[in-house]
Amino acid sequence: MRKTLIGALALSTLSLSIGQALAHEHHIKVGTVAGPETDVMQVAADIAEEKFGLEVEIIEFTDYVTPNAALADGSLDANAYQHEPYMNAMVRDRGFDFAIAGRTFVYPIGAYSEKYDSLDELPDGATIALPNDPSNEGRSLILLHNQGLITLDDPENLEVTPLNIVENPHDYDFQEIEAAQLPHILPDVDMAFINNTFAQPAGLLLDDALVSEGPESPYVNIIAVRAGDEDREEIQQMVEAYQTDEVAAKAEELFKGAAVPGWE
Repeated sequence: MRKTLIGALALSTLSLSIGQALAHEHHIKVGTVAGPETDVMQVAADIAEEKFGLEVEIIEFTDYVTPNAALADGSLDANAYQHEPYMNAMVRDRGFDFAIAGRTFVYPIGAYSEKYDSLDELPDGATIALPNDPSNEGRSLILLHNQGLITLDDPENLEVTPLNIVENPHDYDFQEIEAAQLPHILPDVDMAFINNTFAQPAGLLLDDALVSEGPESPYVNIIAVRAGDEDREEIQQMVEAYQTDEVAAKAEELFKGAAVPGWE
């Protein structure tokens, strides 16, 4: 009887260990930028758990660089906060080996001002704040080029910087600022280009922007993973859970029309 009891206990312990291992395997960590995009991802996480039994642990960040570093070093299984041009720039500059597992939303960037109501009111010498990450800075300058306010040497280059401005007839003063800080410094500049990730939590609506991207924007956000993981079962389950009407409805609620599903 003693041997039987020990055997039963051993089998029970083994079963528990296997169960814990399987539960751990069906668990992924996904990075987001703190704010409404995290709330949107939480809806996807709830769907993934209900539909697939997949636990999606959301890790929040407050900048645009760390989530890719965390993905590269294995601290994350995926992240969902960036568009493809930004990811490509990081891959090229830092040697990351990433792939796209799925698409999320287009979050148009807009130019906001607390001093002026239109681009026509901007004075010569106005101070314009730009996000300092490679692609969001480029998309801001391309918007100004398309409005005829500056001239770029190559407006098809998605990663232009102020160094690529060949004509600045209004003598604008461009300040490169970390994206998360742009809403905070808005009162101190004449105009700031702010990604909707940070504009919406600051109470800035896309309708209030002096200029913004349209639906033709190439900057659709993505779910990024390490190369080779894009077909991993847990990743594809998370993508399927994200690309749902429930997630789109949550984004509509939070972003008030300023988040366009990129998977449709």
